[in-house]
Amino acid sequence: MALMGIQLVVSLLAASIMQRMAPHCSFARWLLCNGSLFRFKHPSEGELCALAGKQMPKQNRRDRRQNGESKPLTVPKDIDLHLEKAPVNTIDALVLRFFLEYQWLVDFAVYATGVFLFTECYYSVVDARKEVNIGAIWCVLTVLFSLKTLHTLMSHYFRSEEGGERSVCLAFGFLSLLVAMLVLVVREDYLEFGLESGFSSLFDNLEIFAKQQGYADWSIPVTKLTVKLGLAAVCAYIGSLLAFPGLRLAQTHLDAVQMNSDRPLIQILLHMSFLSPVVVLILWVKPIARDFLANAPMGKTSITIVSSAAFDSMRLWIIVAMCALRLALTRYHMQAYLNLAQKWVEQMKKEAGRIAAIDIQRKVTRIFCYLTVITLQYLVPIFLILFSTLALKALGDFSWQTGC
Repeated sequence: MALMGIQLVVSLLAASIMQRMAPHCSFARWLLCNGSLFRFKHPSEGELCALAGKQMPKQNRRDRRQNGESKPLTVPKDIDLHLEKAPVNTIDALVLRFFLEYQWLVDFAVYATGVFLFTECYYSVVDARKEVNIGAIWCVLTVLFSLKTLHTLMSHYFRSEEGGERSVCLAFGFLSLLVAMLVLVVREDYLEFGLESGFSSLFDNLEIFAKQQGYADWSIPVTKLTVKLGLAAVCAYIGSLLAFPGLRLAQTHLDAVQMNSDRPLIQILLHMSFLSPVVVLILWVKPIARDFLANAPMGKTSITIVSSAAFDSMRLWIIVAMCALRLALTRYHMQAYLNLAQKWVEQMKKEAGRIAAIDIQRKVTRIFCYLTVITLQYLVPIFLILFSTLALKALGDFSWQTGC
């Protein structure tokens, strides 16, 4: 342990435990299969025929050979259909799309949080400034794996025969590119991103390196423009990845609020969770956040409510609290999504005409099969914000103590 370092030992131990315990104990599997989520079973053809008031057609092999493919069974849309509820269990979850990717990413995020907490305790006890922060590496890896998962989901939309999803991703990407380019030209007096100081340090080091290599025609303005365009392109890519997660969050938020119409406290928490990205954004607008708290107007004078160091710590705590709130409300959003099956049936009853029984079964089954996709679209943006904040704390020399 003295040779490898305690941080590396704990990191290897966490990776080994995650690999060994995943088949037996998984937080991701518990999140979906703890009995709190209920799915809707699709009706059988016999049940649909009984509701339609006719007998189930029987056809033997000779009839199928003579008539070719049998006509699909159709029923009136306005039948009195009520879907049967059943709790989501582990066996059901195995057939879900992207379930393995979901389980691995969520479990990795849980263990990354554990490693980060250990490194924070370790750094608070031991002066380990010269050591590499393993917790920060786990946080950065979680962010990268989250982006990879979103890329996998987006590539699924691009491979679709219908071009609607592809157009939405491209539209959000170009919109994010425009917003990123506008943000890059805003001065640091308004948006506290620290880009100017970062660019200055980067280009000073690049200039020294270029002169050492003998490049006399080193041009900083061209290089700065290239780096800014590259940064804007990365933001556009991330914006396209977050297109469908954002749209899905808006839909599940509305459904969750309607589902909990008789629980005002849950509705307040849902609204707070939905508006949390706006709060996070405001925390980096310097005139509204830092300058106002540091020089709050009080008559003809100004007072300091929160010091600069305390504001940095408070900002970290607010982001972590917002992410924890969203994680706590995961069940309500997922159940609101599963309720789309019954909601679709109620909408179908208001329509006239007939519908194939297989179409009803496919629609109800498809909603459940995409449960892990919706869960990933809900959780991955939270992971991006949370672990980016934890990495910022570890690498940016910040403190959790608001009095510092």
